Amino acid sequence: MTTTGAERSDSYRADGTVRDDVNDDADGSTAPPGEDGESGIGDPTETDAPSGVADVDFADLSLPQRLFVAAVQNPTRGVVIAVLFAFAFSFYIALWMAFPRVGALFSAVGVVVVLVLLGIYYLVGHVLD
Repeated sequence: MTTTGAERSDSYRADGTVRDDVNDDADGSTAPPGEDGESGIGDPTETDAPSGVADVDFADLSLPQRLFVAAVQNPTRGVVIAVLFAFAFSFYIALWMAFPRVGALFSAVGVVVVLVLLGIYYLVGHVLD
């Protein structure tokens, strides 16, 4: 006898019956809906930050603070980025060891690009603001 997918997924039930207080709602509550037709889902303001905490906009954070927030929200991504950076840096060192002139050229171009970007950042942030 072959079983269907639905029968296999219900195989954990010994006699096929389910208690009345068990449901498959996304909110996970087993309480019946409220008397006035509410869905039984809690008020979203209950999960907001406490009233004593200041509301901080992400744009108000400095770059190191933004990096910290990003690392806390997804530490795996931070570790992967750090490993990739270390891998790229090792190739940069190997380039310097194998071809010193090419490494020096890339370093000089990199310094020029960083100086141009810093100049643009300064102009946009201080002069044009």
